[in-house]
Amino acid sequence: MTALSELDITDAESVVKRRDDVLAAVRDHAGRIAYNLARVEGGDYGQRSFSTDAGEWTVKYEAGDLEYLRFKPRSGSETYVVSTKSPADPEPLATALDDYPAFVAAYNDYAATLDGTLDGVETDFPRVDTTEGIVSERDRIVDRIEECCAVMAGELHRYEGTDYGTFTARVDSTRWELKWEADSVSYLRAGGSGGVYVISQYGPPSAADIREYAPRFHGLVDAYNDHVADLELELEQIAL
Repeated sequence: MTALSELDITDAESVVKRRDDVLAAVRDHAGRIAYNLARVEGGDYGQRSFSTDAGEWTVKYEAGDLEYLRFKPRSGSETYVVSTKSPADPEPLATALDDYPAFVAAYNDYAATLDGTLDGVETDFPRVDTTEGIVSERDRIVDRIEECCAVMAGELHRYEGTDYGTFTARVDSTRWELKWEADSVSYLRAGGSGGVYVISQYGPPSAADIREYAPRFHGLVDAYNDHVADLELELEQIAL
C-alpha cells in the first residue's frame, strides 16, 4: 500500500492565479462599458443585454460601476464572468471568454447607433419668466399677516400668563390655529392638522396658498377680537 506521504498532489495555484489575472483584466475592460452605459442611459443603476451568435451578455451597473457581467449561452447554464460572488469555474469561464470579443463588438454596434441621436434637437428655448414679482408680493402679504399674529400672540401671552399656548377658531368652515411662545408666533396654520402653514419657521407657503388663505385671514382677526370682547364681558360681570 502506497503511503499518503508518497502521493503527489498537483498544485492548482497557477490556474487560480491565471484566472484571477484574467478576471481582473475583464473587470477593468467591461467596467468601461458599464461606465459608458451609465453615462448615456442615465440613472444611478441599470442593465442592458447584448446578443451574440453564441448567447446573450448582460451588463449590470450601479453608480457607474460594473456590478456584474453575465453570459448566458444558447444552451447550458449561465456564467457570471464578473460578479460580487465567488469567481466562475475555469472551464465555463473559458467558454464565456471565447465569446467576449463578440460581446464587445455588439456593444460597439449599439454605441454606434446612438451617434446622431440628438442631431437637430432644438436648443433655442423660450425665455424663462421670473417669479420675482409674485414672490415679493407673497412675502409682503406674509409679513403683514405675521405682524398681526405677533400682536395677537403678545396679547394672548399677557392675558394667559403662560409661556406658550394656542388660539384656535373656525371661520367659514376653515379651522385656524395660532400657536404662540412667549410674545412671539410659533406658527399659524389654516385647515387643521393637515393644512397649510401660513406662518412657520420653515419658510413661507406657496403663492397659491396665500392667494387662498390671505383673504380669509380677516375672519381670524375678527374671531380673535370677538374672543377678547367675550373675555372683557366675562370680567365685567364679576361682582366685587
